[in-house]
Amino acid sequence: MVIFYIVIAVVVLALFYVVATYNGLITLKTRTEESWSDIDVQLKRRYDLIPNLVNTVKSYAKHEKELFEKVTQARAAAIDAKGAKQQGEAETELSKTLKSIFAVAENYPDLKASQNFLSLQGELSDTENKIEAARRFYNANVRDLNIKIKTFPSNIIANSFKFEPKDLFEIEESQKEAVKEPPKVEV
Repeated sequence: MVIFYIVIAVVVLALFYVVATYNGLITLKTRTEESWSDIDVQLKRRYDLIPNLVNTVKSYAKHEKELFEKVTQARAAAIDAKGAKQQGEAETELSKTLKSIFAVAENYPDLKASQNFLSLQGELSDTENKIEAARRFYNANVRDLNIKIKTFPSNIIANSFKFEPKDLFEIEESQKEAVKEPPKVEV
């Protein structure tokens, strides 16, 4: 009879472990998905600012048509990107084109002093900072989920329930500072 109780106790403990591990995986997966939606919100805000920025620069630098087309194409590619890896690649390209816009702006003193341009540059800089914070939060959640999925013995439950590791949202190191703070304009 004692052996029967020991077997029942082991089965109950094993069942509790499976349930606790499964719930932990679901929690981590949900946090990862939620943190990705935070990135999505900030990226949408960024995408909404870009046409205004392009139009503002266009009004001062009409002959930069090729640059404006590149920005528009990079923005469209970033909007259409799926998954963290593809999104990271698209965001890197978009950041490169945005740097080009700001480089062009350096050649137009009237544009650099334009209140609309400075305001958009400030909003874009703020959005870039929020994207960076959301990216760090997402990557921390992905790290935790991936560790839980890959470590023993939780990997047995993760494999049984088909949990898949997620990709980190990475951008090239050189692109992390795509937008500078607006310069101080003295009046």
